[in-house]
Amino acid sequence: MKPVKAATVDIARLVEGVRAGRRAVLARAITLLESKRADHQNSARRLIQLLLPFTGSAIRVGITGAPGVGKSTTIDALGAYLTGQGRRVAVLAVDPTSVRTGGSILADKTRMARLAADDNAFIRPSPAAGTLGGVAAKTRETMLACEAAGYDTILVETVGIGQSETVVADMTDFFLALMLPGAGDELQGLKKGVVELADMIAINKADGDNIARARTAAAEYGAALRILTPRSPTWSPPVVTYSALTGGGIAELWAQVLDYHAKMTAAGELAAQRRAQQVKWMWAMFEERMRGLLVSDAKIKAKLKEIEAAVARGSLAPDLAVDKLIAALGL
Repeated sequence: MKPVKAATVDIARLVEGVRAGRRAVLARAITLLESKRADHQNSARRLIQLLLPFTGSAIRVGITGAPGVGKSTTIDALGAYLTGQGRRVAVLAVDPTSVRTGGSILADKTRMARLAADDNAFIRPSPAAGTLGGVAAKTRETMLACEAAGYDTILVETVGIGQSETVVADMTDFFLALMLPGAGDELQGLKKGVVELADMIAINKADGDNIARARTAAAEYGAALRILTPRSPTWSPPVVTYSALTGGGIAELWAQVLDYHAKMTAAGELAAQRRAQQVKWMWAMFEERMRGLLVSDAKIKAKLKEIEAAVARGSLAPDLAVDKLIAALGL
């Protein structure tokens, strides 16, 4: 996709096209949101502000799991089920970015064949680009743009390669952790933080000879969850089994998401959760903007290199280095 030229950015037309649900316009809007050019970023902020009144009605689901657990296959099966139920589904699939080359495969559409051909689904692969939690830096804004375009279900797929998953939990309503049968071995290396954040654990590949192992894994994960304090007094995270290959259990999995959404809404917790997420988003953007100031000014950037070198040599303590960075910003 060609980058949006600064001279051709018409915010009003973008808003109109996004609100009309035109996929090509939505794609252009997201390209603008993801751009790192200063003029594009200013336009992107105006765009989000204008779209904001038309957001907030979608169910936001974050999906994580180790590589090989079947995240993309699960999303393809779940998304196809949801569009079959009359829902409009947006998938924000974050691809891992190479630390060495900076490259990203962006091949999620090939792994979600049904959704890629579905008029009621929109798939947007984005590189993680080193962002904490494996979530693209502009995932939040992209999610809002999709909601403004009329997508009532947002599925955010994370990389799932070991980074903190707090980021995706802090931008979605429901956090789903996918696991494989064979819980006895997996529980030994299970990231406690992910389980504590999960609103549900789903055991994939519960089909054929794996059904018994999947049930055993579900029982063991259930026992592990019972010794943890739930994030909410309104919801105790369940453990379900399903098969992304056959589609078995997908309907029951989604029923749990709807049950969670209904209970949390009735208790007022969902609204409170989203308000807290907005504030966290503000501070995340503030930190990002401050870091941007450090590298956008040539003089500050040169000073930054000197400070980094001094810290690396051990001649300047990190806390004093921070003081120097703040002083360089004139704060």
